[in-house]
Amino acid sequence: MADPVDSMLDLMRRLPPTRVEENVNALIQLCPDYADDLLGSVDQPLKVRVDRATGREYLACDYNRDGDSYRGPTSMIHQLEDGTTPSPKLRKLEIAANEAFDTYREMYYEGGVSSVYLWELDDGGFAGVVLFKKVMNPSSPDDPSGSWDSIHVFEMAERGRQAHYKLTSTIMLQLVTRQNDKPEDTSSVIGSEKRNSERHGKRMAGEVNLSGSMTRQTEQDWPLHDASSHITNTGKMIEEMEIKMRNLLQEVYFGKTRDIVYDLRSIDDLERARRQRELQKELVGFIKR
Repeated sequence: MADPVDSMLDLMRRLPPTRVEENVNALIQLCPDYADDLLGSVDQPLKVRVDRATGREYLACDYNRDGDSYRGPTSMIHQLEDGTTPSPKLRKLEIAANEAFDTYREMYYEGGVSSVYLWELDDGGFAGVVLFKKVMNPSSPDDPSGSWDSIHVFEMAERGRQAHYKLTSTIMLQLVTRQNDKPEDTSSVIGSEKRNSERHGKRMAGEVNLSGSMTRQTEQDWPLHDASSHITNTGKMIEEMEIKMRNLLQEVYFGKTRDIVYDLRSIDDLERARRQRELQKELVGFIKR
């Protein structure tokens, strides 16, 4: 018999990525005994919450969750109940990391929300997660909308004057573009608009939803001068990983989607394309002569 967790993860890969939270909750209701395993294995869109102590927004995920409560990065107060917190030394590093990656967020994302959380490991090292979220809200019905969620989980193990880092990065992207027809009440105007659209080869795209997630891993060794070196080292790794994943999304995923859409759907007038093919055949015939 297959492992129930593996079966649920296999099912999640085949379900729409835009309904991850709904599907996870449905599976938890079916198999409540495997809730923790499922929540720890499936990346969900980050939730924006407000820290009651400071009034600042922070990101909530499974890594800063303790039961039904979430710990904010700027205060040690849980939103519902008391929970585990890092040691004073690690907490100091966590505060500095939040300030550093907040600057990174402003430079690269020009908005959005970021949060950093750290915790101790049993082997003496520590781990952490760096979160970024940017939401694009449409100003009109025809404007595009979407969200970008970055989850960077890393583990650190000191080896003398060097530190070994293992980074696992996940990006979740949701992009929706809309183009609505807005016909006039007069039939003559509709007819003229239709002829004008056909004359210019214009086609209404409707709504296109492009959503999904990508995960990549890397391991690197970096020199360790002091405690603040961890922020510099992880920052370089995260910056390099995000650039690679953004380029991969643009060149491979968006490029491949564009090629498929253009192959399935003709934007230019079909009669014009037929005349071009005939002209090409005639030119080839003249060249062969």
